[in-house]
Amino acid sequence: MKISMIAAMSSNRVIGINNDLPWHLPDDMKYFMETTKHHCVIMGRKNYESLPPKFRPLPDRTNLVVTRQDEYSAPGCERFDSIEAAVEYARKAGEEELFIIGGGQIYELGQPLADRIYLTEIDAHIEGGEVFFPELTNDWVEQSRTHHAADERHKYAFDFVTYERG
Repeated sequence: MKISMIAAMSSNRVIGINNDLPWHLPDDMKYFMETTKHHCVIMGRKNYESLPPKFRPLPDRTNLVVTRQDEYSAPGCERFDSIEAAVEYARKAGEEELFIIGGGQIYELGQPLADRIYLTEIDAHIEGGEVFFPELTNDWVEQSRTHHAADERHKYAFDFVTYERG
């Protein structure tokens, strides 16, 4: 089973402010939805709670929520007390590519387990960030990069970048 992380981050590594995304990039959201559709996705409790209620659980995915809160309830999701337990659940379910979708602490825990990273690198310095994507370790090699210019629907330019563990 391939373990992948998928995220969007600003040039200063911001991924969240006030339990929300600090940008509105429709093509990045479409990329996320199409890439993760029909797969297991691992997220932390705070990330789950940041989803708009109409998208909880994320449709057409097996939602795996990691939390240390024993009595936590996430309707329509599977709850785990560690990222390793969630990975094992996906492995036993026959998942081909598992996606770690955040937040910051889950990405930090997931990086040593991951084989691939789908990273949208946004050409913007975002002030007031509260959640950050971790620094990549030296064993990641860029495999592809596709540029998306700013336009009437996208305030910022960004690149879709895929990294593989070298």
